[in-house]
Amino acid sequence: MNGKQLKNSILQWAIQGKLVPQDPNDEPASVLLEKIRTEKARLVKEGKLRRIRTSRLFLEVMTIPIMRSFSLLGR
Repeated sequence: MNGKQLKNSILQWAIQGKLVPQDPNDEPASVLLEKIRTEKARLVKEGKLRRIRTSRLFLEVMTIPIMRSFSLLGR
């Protein structure tokens, strides 16, 4: 196995979650994203954080496959 093949194998294992033991108590990423959104909304309401507006064009163009989720960095 050469360096490129090793790199690709490691990346594949990472994507599949096979590099570290999986914890059945871990929450789905969607739960974490919701907690982050809630905390951010609270901070914006308290005036401790500025609200960042997202381009509507970006959101209209962006399509999400079923059972997938996305979050904009900085949101």
